[in-house]
Amino acid sequence: MKTKLIAFTIVLGLVLQTEAIAAQNAPGGDDAAELAKQLQNPVASLISVPFQNNFEFGGGPNDDGFRYLLNFQPVIPMSLNTNWNLISRTIVPFIHQDDMIGTSSQTGLDDITQSLFFSPKKSAAGGWIWGAGPAFLIPTASDDLLGSEKFGIGPTAVFLRQEHGFTYGALVNHIWSVAGEGGRDDVSSTFLQPFLSYTTAKQTTFVLNTESTYDWEHEQWTVPINLAAAQLLKLGKMPFQFQLGGRYYMEGPSGNPEWGIRATVTLLFPKK
Repeated sequence: MKTKLIAFTIVLGLVLQTEAIAAQNAPGGDDAAELAKQLQNPVASLISVPFQNNFEFGGGPNDDGFRYLLNFQPVIPMSLNTNWNLISRTIVPFIHQDDMIGTSSQTGLDDITQSLFFSPKKSAAGGWIWGAGPAFLIPTASDDLLGSEKFGIGPTAVFLRQEHGFTYGALVNHIWSVAGEGGRDDVSSTFLQPFLSYTTAKQTTFVLNTESTYDWEHEQWTVPINLAAAQLLKLGKMPFQFQLGGRYYMEGPSGNPEWGIRATVTLLFPKK
Protein backbone atom coordinates (compact mmCIF):
# COMPACT_ATOMS: atom_id res chain seq x y z
CA MET A 1 0.00 0.00 0.00
CA LYS A 2 2.77 2.44 0.93
CA THR A 3 4.60 1.79 -2.36
CA LYS A 4 1.43 2.43 -4.38
CA LEU A 5 0.76 5.72 -2.60
CA ILE A 6 4.34 6.89 -3.13
CA ALA A 7 4.14 6.05 -6.86
CA PHE A 8 0.77 7.80 -7.15
CA THR A 9 2.16 10.91 -5.43
CA ILE A 10 5.14 11.02 -7.80
CA VAL A 11 2.82 10.79 -10.83
CA LEU A 12 0.66 13.65 -9.55
CA GLY A 13 3.75 15.78 -8.96
CA LEU A 14 4.83 15.21 -12.55
CA VAL A 15 1.30 16.09 -13.70
CA LEU A 16 1.33 19.46 -11.99
CA GLN A 17 4.86 20.29 -13.15
CA THR A 18 4.13 19.32 -16.77
CA GLU A 19 0.90 21.30 -16.92
CA ALA A 20 2.50 24.37 -15.33
CA ILE A 21 5.10 24.41 -18.10
CA ALA A 22 2.49 23.81 -20.81
CA ALA A 23 0.28 26.62 -19.50
CA GLN A 24 2.98 29.13 -20.36
CA ASN A 25 2.43 28.28 -24.06
CA ALA A 26 -1.34 28.02 -23.94
CA PRO A 27 -3.41 29.88 -26.54
CA GLY A 28 -5.31 32.86 -25.18
CA GLY A 29 -8.53 34.61 -26.06
CA ASP A 30 -12.24 33.94 -25.82
CA ASP A 31 -12.16 31.15 -28.44
CA ALA A 32 -9.62 29.16 -26.43
CA ALA A 33 -11.60 29.67 -23.23
CA GLU A 34 -14.77 28.42 -24.95
CA LEU A 35 -12.94 25.36 -26.31
CA ALA A 36 -11.60 24.48 -22.85
CA LYS A 37 -15.14 24.81 -21.47
CA GLN A 38 -16.69 22.64 -24.19
CA LEU A 39 -14.10 19.92 -23.63
CA GLN A 40 -15.54 19.33 -20.16
CA ASN A 41 -19.04 18.84 -21.60
CA PRO A 42 -19.62 15.29 -22.97
CA VAL A 43 -22.52 16.53 -25.15
CA ALA A 44 -20.99 19.78 -26.42
CA SER A 45 -21.39 20.69 -30.09
CA LEU A 46 -17.70 20.04 -30.72
CA ILE A 47 -15.97 17.32 -32.74
CA SER A 48 -13.20 15.84 -30.60
CA VAL A 49 -10.98 12.80 -31.10
CA PRO A 50 -9.28 11.64 -27.87
CA PHE A 51 -6.49 9.06 -27.84
CA GLN A 52 -6.50 7.91 -24.22
CA ASN A 53 -3.43 5.89 -23.17
CA ASN A 54 -3.72 3.92 -19.93
CA PHE A 55 -0.75 2.14 -18.32
CA GLU A 56 -1.90 -0.09 -15.46
CA PHE A 57 0.17 -2.04 -12.96
CA GLY A 58 -0.15 -4.61 -10.18
CA GLY A 59 -2.80 -6.92 -11.62
CA GLY A 60 -2.98 -10.63 -12.36
CA PRO A 61 -2.75 -13.64 -10.03
CA ASN A 62 0.70 -12.61 -8.73
CA ASP A 63 0.04 -8.83 -8.58
CA ASP A 64 2.82 -8.22 -11.12
CA GLY A 65 0.76 -7.99 -14.30
CA PHE A 66 0.77 -5.06 -16.73
CA ARG A 67 -1.97 -3.75 -19.02
CA TYR A 68 -1.80 -1.09 -21.72
CA LEU A 69 -5.19 0.16 -22.86
CA LEU A 70 -5.62 2.63 -25.72
CA ASN A 71 -9.13 4.04 -25.99
CA PHE A 72 -9.87 5.74 -29.31
CA GLN A 73 -12.92 7.86 -28.47
CA PRO A 74 -14.30 10.06 -31.29
CA VAL A 75 -17.18 12.37 -30.33
CA ILE A 76 -19.27 13.65 -33.25
CA PRO A 77 -22.25 16.01 -32.74
CA MET A 78 -24.98 16.26 -35.37
CA SER A 79 -27.70 18.91 -35.55
CA LEU A 80 -31.15 17.31 -35.90
CA ASN A 81 -33.22 20.51 -35.96
CA THR A 82 -33.36 23.93 -34.31
CA ASN A 83 -33.87 22.39 -30.86
CA TRP A 84 -31.95 19.11 -30.71
CA ASN A 85 -28.48 17.66 -31.25
CA LEU A 86 -27.49 14.02 -31.57
CA ILE A 87 -24.04 13.27 -30.14
CA SER A 88 -22.26 10.06 -31.11
CA ARG A 89 -19.65 8.86 -28.59
CA THR A 90 -17.66 5.76 -29.54
CA ILE A 91 -15.08 3.91 -27.45
CA VAL A 92 -12.77 1.61 -29.42
CA PRO A 93 -10.36 -0.15 -26.99
CA PHE A 94 -7.03 -1.70 -27.97
CA ILE A 95 -5.31 -3.79 -25.28
CA HIS A 96 -1.91 -5.33 -24.68
CA GLN A 97 -1.49 -7.17 -21.40
CA ASP A 98 1.09 -9.45 -19.77
CA ASP A 99 0.52 -11.78 -16.81
CA MET A 100 -3.02 -10.53 -16.21
CA ILE A 101 -4.50 -13.97 -16.99
CA GLY A 102 -2.09 -16.54 -15.64
CA THR A 103 1.32 -16.01 -17.24
CA SER A 104 -0.06 -15.42 -20.74
CA SER A 105 -0.14 -12.32 -22.95
CA GLN A 106 -2.96 -10.95 -25.08
CA THR A 107 -2.97 -8.20 -27.69
CA GLY A 108 -5.90 -6.96 -29.74
CA LEU A 109 -9.22 -5.16 -29.86
CA ASP A 110 -11.73 -5.28 -27.01
CA ASP A 111 -15.50 -4.79 -27.40
CA ILE A 112 -16.67 -1.42 -28.75
CA THR A 113 -19.14 0.73 -26.78
CA GLN A 114 -21.32 3.03 -28.88
CA SER A 115 -23.47 5.70 -27.20
CA LEU A 116 -25.96 8.10 -28.77
CA PHE A 117 -27.14 11.14 -26.78
CA PHE A 118 -30.15 13.23 -27.77
CA SER A 119 -29.46 16.62 -26.19
CA PRO A 120 -31.39 19.92 -26.32
CA LYS A 121 -29.45 22.83 -27.78
CA LYS A 122 -30.62 25.12 -24.98
CA SER A 123 -29.78 24.50 -21.33
CA ALA A 124 -32.54 23.42 -18.99
CA ALA A 125 -33.79 25.49 -16.05
CA GLY A 126 -30.98 26.36 -13.69
CA GLY A 127 -28.34 26.03 -16.41
CA TRP A 128 -28.30 22.23 -16.40
CA ILE A 129 -27.17 20.47 -19.58
CA TRP A 130 -28.35 16.95 -20.28
CA GLY A 131 -28.49 14.22 -22.88
CA ALA A 132 -29.94 10.71 -23.04
CA GLY A 133 -30.26 7.83 -25.47
CA PRO A 134 -29.20 4.25 -26.16
CA ALA A 135 -25.84 2.56 -25.58
CA PHE A 136 -24.63 -0.54 -27.41
CA LEU A 137 -21.99 -3.15 -26.59
CA ILE A 138 -20.58 -4.54 -29.86
CA PRO A 139 -18.58 -7.81 -29.63
CA THR A 140 -15.53 -6.82 -31.68
CA ALA A 141 -12.81 -8.37 -29.48
CA SER A 142 -10.10 -10.09 -31.50
CA ASP A 143 -9.31 -12.49 -28.62
CA ASP A 144 -11.98 -14.27 -26.58
CA LEU A 145 -9.98 -13.50 -23.41
CA LEU A 146 -10.35 -9.76 -24.06
CA GLY A 147 -14.06 -9.44 -24.79
CA SER A 148 -17.45 -10.66 -23.65
CA GLU A 149 -18.55 -12.23 -26.98
CA LYS A 150 -21.96 -10.69 -26.26
CA PHE A 151 -24.06 -8.00 -27.98
CA GLY A 152 -25.65 -5.65 -25.46
CA ILE A 153 -27.96 -2.68 -25.31
CA GLY A 154 -29.27 -0.31 -22.66
CA PRO A 155 -29.92 3.32 -21.71
CA THR A 156 -27.34 6.04 -21.14
CA ALA A 157 -27.62 9.59 -19.81
CA VAL A 158 -25.46 12.53 -18.81
CA PHE A 159 -26.23 15.70 -16.87
CA LEU A 160 -23.91 18.54 -15.89
CA ARG A 161 -23.64 22.18 -14.98
CA GLN A 162 -20.91 24.72 -15.76
CA GLU A 163 -20.32 27.89 -13.74
CA HIS A 164 -17.36 30.01 -12.58
CA GLY A 165 -14.84 27.67 -14.24
CA PHE A 166 -16.30 24.56 -12.60
CA THR A 167 -17.96 21.66 -14.41
CA TYR A 168 -19.75 19.01 -12.36
CA GLY A 169 -22.16 16.23 -13.17
CA ALA A 170 -22.34 12.54 -13.98
CA LEU A 171 -22.55 10.11 -16.88
CA VAL A 172 -24.28 6.76 -16.42
CA ASN A 173 -25.29 3.76 -18.49
CA HIS A 174 -26.52 0.22 -18.03
CA ILE A 175 -26.04 -2.53 -20.58
CA TRP A 176 -27.68 -5.94 -20.74
CA SER A 177 -26.54 -8.64 -23.16
CA VAL A 178 -29.27 -9.73 -25.59
CA ALA A 179 -27.35 -12.04 -27.95
CA GLY A 180 -24.00 -13.70 -28.40
CA GLU A 181 -22.00 -16.78 -27.46
CA GLY A 182 -24.18 -19.05 -25.31
CA GLY A 183 -21.28 -20.44 -23.33
CA ARG A 184 -20.17 -17.04 -22.03
CA ASP A 185 -21.49 -15.20 -18.97
CA ASP A 186 -24.35 -12.78 -19.55
CA VAL A 187 -23.65 -9.06 -19.27
CA SER A 188 -25.54 -6.84 -16.85
CA SER A 189 -23.29 -3.89 -16.09
CA THR A 190 -23.83 -0.40 -14.69
CA PHE A 191 -21.28 2.33 -15.47
CA LEU A 192 -21.24 5.42 -13.24
CA GLN A 193 -18.93 8.40 -13.83
CA PRO A 194 -19.43 11.38 -11.52
CA PHE A 195 -17.00 14.15 -12.46
CA LEU A 196 -15.71 17.48 -11.21
CA SER A 197 -13.30 19.79 -13.03
CA TYR A 198 -12.02 23.35 -12.80
CA THR A 199 -10.61 25.33 -15.74
CA THR A 200 -8.33 28.31 -15.13
CA ALA A 201 -7.96 31.49 -17.19
CA LYS A 202 -4.93 29.88 -18.90
CA GLN A 203 -7.08 26.94 -20.08
CA THR A 204 -5.49 24.54 -17.61
CA THR A 205 -8.08 22.06 -16.34
CA PHE A 206 -7.90 19.95 -13.18
CA VAL A 207 -10.09 16.86 -13.28
CA LEU A 208 -11.34 14.47 -10.59
CA ASN A 209 -13.64 11.58 -11.46
CA THR A 210 -14.34 7.93 -10.98
CA GLU A 211 -15.22 5.46 -13.75
CA SER A 212 -17.01 2.89 -11.61
CA THR A 213 -18.62 -0.28 -12.91
CA TYR A 214 -20.94 -2.66 -11.09
CA ASP A 215 -21.17 -6.19 -12.50
CA TRP A 216 -24.62 -7.44 -11.48
CA GLU A 217 -23.91 -10.98 -12.69
CA HIS A 218 -20.96 -11.38 -10.30
CA GLU A 219 -21.99 -8.72 -7.74
CA GLN A 220 -18.65 -6.93 -8.06
CA TRP A 221 -17.65 -3.25 -8.06
CA THR A 222 -14.63 -1.88 -9.95
CA VAL A 223 -13.84 1.63 -8.70
CA PRO A 224 -10.86 3.57 -10.10
CA ILE A 225 -10.31 7.14 -8.87
CA ASN A 226 -8.75 9.42 -11.51
CA LEU A 227 -6.96 12.70 -10.84
CA ALA A 228 -5.44 14.60 -13.76
CA ALA A 229 -4.49 17.95 -15.21
CA ALA A 230 -5.06 18.99 -18.83
CA GLN A 231 -3.82 21.86 -20.96
CA LEU A 232 -5.24 23.33 -24.16
CA LEU A 233 -2.49 23.93 -26.74
CA LYS A 234 -2.04 24.58 -30.45
CA LEU A 235 0.08 22.83 -33.04
CA GLY A 236 0.14 25.34 -35.87
CA LYS A 237 -3.55 26.20 -36.25
CA MET A 238 -4.73 22.85 -34.85
CA PRO A 239 -6.01 23.07 -31.25
CA PHE A 240 -5.54 20.03 -29.04
CA GLN A 241 -5.55 19.14 -25.38
CA PHE A 242 -2.91 17.14 -23.51
CA GLN A 243 -3.87 15.45 -20.26
CA LEU A 244 -1.71 13.58 -17.77
CA GLY A 245 -2.89 11.92 -14.58
CA GLY A 246 -2.88 8.99 -12.21
CA ARG A 247 -5.47 6.46 -11.12
CA TYR A 248 -5.89 4.34 -8.02
CA TYR A 249 -8.26 1.38 -7.78
CA MET A 250 -10.29 1.62 -4.57
CA GLU A 251 -12.16 -1.60 -5.37
CA GLY A 252 -11.98 -4.35 -7.98
CA PRO A 253 -12.18 -8.09 -8.60
CA SER A 254 -9.31 -10.42 -7.85
CA GLY A 255 -6.45 -9.80 -10.29
CA ASN A 256 -7.53 -6.25 -11.12
CA PRO A 257 -4.74 -3.64 -11.55
CA GLU A 258 -3.88 -1.60 -8.46
CA TRP A 259 -2.81 1.73 -9.98
CA GLY A 260 -2.03 3.35 -13.29
CA ILE A 261 -1.03 6.36 -15.35
CA ARG A 262 -3.19 8.03 -18.02
CA ALA A 263 -1.92 10.25 -20.85
CA THR A 264 -4.48 11.59 -23.33
CA VAL A 265 -4.14 13.66 -26.48
CA THR A 266 -7.42 15.08 -27.79
CA LEU A 267 -7.63 16.55 -31.30
CA LEU A 268 -10.25 19.27 -31.68
CA PHE A 269 -12.25 20.35 -34.72
CA PRO A 270 -14.26 23.43 -33.69
CA LYS A 271 -16.98 24.79 -35.95
CA LYS A 272 -15.89 27.72 -38.10
